Amino acid sequence: MNESTLSSSDLDIETAQHQITCLIDNIEQVVYGKRDVIKLCLVGLLARGHLLIEDIPGVGKTTIAQALALSIDCSFNRIQFTSDMLPADILGVSILKPDTQQFEFRQGPIFSSIVLADEVNRTPPKTQSALLEAMSEGRVTADGQTRPLPAPFMVLATQNPIEYEGTYTLPEAQLDRFLLHISIGYPGDEDEIRIMRRRDPQHALDQLTPALSGQDIINLQGISEQVHVEDSIAQYILDIIKATRTHPGIRLGGSPRASMGLYESSQALALISGRNYVTPGDVKTMAKPVVAHRIIAKSHGGNRVNSVREREVIMQEILEQVTVPV
Repeated sequence: MNESTLSSSDLDIETAQHQITCLIDNIEQVVYGKRDVIKLCLVGLLARGHLLIEDIPGVGKTTIAQALALSIDCSFNRIQFTSDMLPADILGVSILKPDTQQFEFRQGPIFSSIVLADEVNRTPPKTQSALLEAMSEGRVTADGQTRPLPAPFMVLATQNPIEYEGTYTLPEAQLDRFLLHISIGYPGDEDEIRIMRRRDPQHALDQLTPALSGQDIINLQGISEQVHVEDSIAQYILDIIKATRTHPGIRLGGSPRASMGLYESSQALALISGRNYVTPGDVKTMAKPVVAHRIIAKSHGGNRVNSVREREVIMQEILEQVTVPV
């Protein structure tokens, strides 16, 4: 097929896939051997969602978030969450200017296209709740005035699943605002040797240049929305979410936000894969990272690590039970 016979939709997909590949390759200059994880991060970005990365210390949670942010030519801020942080430290505060005797609003770090919320579970729930409006509506209300956030906008949050002293469990309402909940895992042998030889990744991060602009990301988000979803695939998504509401091991199943998230993330994964249509495989791939953190199991198994595993086991059962469309 030559270029003259391609439809405008095909050309959009080809251009989008080229841009996405450039972005992935750029991130891989710093993050070794985690292409599938990088793709999940881009799913969240293209679906206009937010990402929670939960894994043990030292596997590169912060590095992958920084590499993604630095690969896009847009504003970026890192918030290091601590126990004494206040909502104003995130949203901003009004300051009285001595020369004019007028209050001036100083924007907080949330006013960035990409925000790295590092160790988000180290701050109290009151401060965590400052992110809710920003993550769900793309705006914040401070001092009685609502202010829009820049586009694109994405929160990349990290947390440690094995340390409980000095941490606060994210409430279900906060978890529900994250489109994806993922882990990174250990690298392969060859990649870990490369990491050892490189030592500190900061130099590689400092050398990283943007692969795409903020407007490119907005354009890709628009193309992702147009990826075709057959009626049978849409019903398959709904059947998966409905199964979480009736499963005997689940106390609280997925909400309509979960079904919408699975729909949109499947579109984004299809685009990343170079297709303008969603397959059942896209839905199955995205079901656990999109839905598992939104359900509440009837028994939690003692600690949060087991709870996450329980939820994923239940989701696997559901995926095996729900009929896949032909």
